[in-house]
Amino acid sequence: MSASLSAASASEDLPTLLVKIFGKDRPGLTAGLFDTLAGYGVDVVDIEQVVTRGRIVLCALVTEPPGVQEGELRATVHSWAESWGLSAEIISGTGDNRPRGTGRSHVTVLGNPLTAESTAAIAARITEAGANIDRVFRLAKYPVTAVEFAVSGVPADTLRSALAPRAGEFGVDIAVVAAGLQRRAQRLVVMDVDSTLIQDEVIELFAAHAGCEAEVARVTESAMRGELDFAQSLHARVALLAGLDASVVEKVRAEVRLTPGARTLIRTLKRLGYQVGVVSGGFTQVTDELRERLGLDFAAANTLEIVDGRLTGRVTGEIVDRAGKARLLRRFAEQAGVPLAQTVAIGDGANDLDMLNTAGLGVAFNAKPVVREAAHTSVNVPFLDTVLYLLGITREEVEAADGAVED
Repeated sequence: MSASLSAASASEDLPTLLVKIFGKDRPGLTAGLFDTLAGYGVDVVDIEQVVTRGRIVLCALVTEPPGVQEGELRATVHSWAESWGLSAEIISGTGDNRPRGTGRSHVTVLGNPLTAESTAAIAARITEAGANIDRVFRLAKYPVTAVEFAVSGVPADTLRSALAPRAGEFGVDIAVVAAGLQRRAQRLVVMDVDSTLIQDEVIELFAAHAGCEAEVARVTESAMRGELDFAQSLHARVALLAGLDASVVEKVRAEVRLTPGARTLIRTLKRLGYQVGVVSGGFTQVTDELRERLGLDFAAANTLEIVDGRLTGRVTGEIVDRAGKARLLRRFAEQAGVPLAQTVAIGDGANDLDMLNTAGLGVAFNAKPVVREAAHTSVNVPFLDTVLYLLGITREEVEAADGAVED
């Protein structure tokens, strides 16, 4: 047995004390507790501290001092806590914390609001799946309440199967991702454009200028529900635009409305070193401008053919359809040097499904039922930056990064 293994085994048998302090938080409390413990020469094995609405719970797992000093330590800690107006509890035991189980996962829950009833149901389902909740903490309090459960004991896929189908029933959005270094690795995020990055359907904006908006909208809706072949529906809709003056492109660009949170999402991802792209069944005449405006790394879409200053009613080049979006995700990942397992795809329509299922994490954003059922997870609030919470990024971290740039 190696020296390190021998030391680890020996530490499991060492007597330890769990010192728990709780009460009103104030500056200097943590330093005061450990200064008190230092007088007994103990070693720190573990520390956990939580502050909620000004109340602190501070736990210190330390080695037990020799001989009669344990009793003295207990008396001194209780006396110190009383002098601060705190309560103290000291529990004898052996060794470190129980090792976490294998199959570790992060379960992110988004609620607007997050109710006690839904939280109880989620916790119960985690337990029923054979997993253990090791830690819970809040990621954000607005625009939604986002909390993360650190869970162990079962594989992430098993946990996802137990939780995801019940999310709607619980009134929340739930994402389950495997824990590990890959969660902190550089990632590629690729999203759909129409009704995802932006609030509009671009072809309908063009159609409004051609006077055929209602007809185009009906075909678009059928295509998004998966009732029509996307390529056929695209050609049918674009044909209705024949004859439009090319100046309409600038008008449509001005009409495009970003989804709330879109700028925050992209800005934060870029600051973290992520690469960000868009794939669209819409048109390069709009996505190229979005790429420049938002600083995107990748963009691909269909191209409206323009001849002699007018739209011909045709598209040119490779068609970006359902299969095309998945193909482009793979292409972008290869160019970015990012494994597919570390990619995130976001979309709302049936033509996004292949892309969502190809990515390491597929997020259905305010999506059609068929898409929500097939994606890894779904977000059903109108704020695109809530996707950050699924990646373990907190609202405080987002705001701190914004503040640092402004300073």
